[in-house]
Amino acid sequence: MFAFKRTFGKVSRLRYQVVRLGKRRASGHSDHGHHEPEWNEPSGHLFGEKPLPPGQKRVKEDWENVWVYGMGGCFLLTTLIALYKPNTSIQSWALIEAQKKLDERGISLEYPHTERKW
Repeated sequence: MFAFKRTFGKVSRLRYQVVRLGKRRASGHSDHGHHEPEWNEPSGHLFGEKPLPPGQKRVKEDWENVWVYGMGGCFLLTTLIALYKPNTSIQSWALIEAQKKLDERGISLEYPHTERKW
């Protein structure tokens, strides 16, 4: 095992921990002490719920309606806020100001349409 050197102090300890962690990860083992699978095996059913027999209705849990209506309301509110948000960009303001100045001076930027003769 790696021996600590008193001259380097914290650097040696850190190096020891890095080497130990690298060996642990390389071997595929961990020091957690359990050997259970780290994930649930797929059952092939949506959300792990088995289908009900014909004629039975699924009973909703208490939180499901709150989640559905809460998320739906939040999405609707966010959409409405985004649609009716005021335009505060500098480009829009500058375009309006430039149009006002051109109108005051009587300058029109409309050019007559010319046909191409190719």
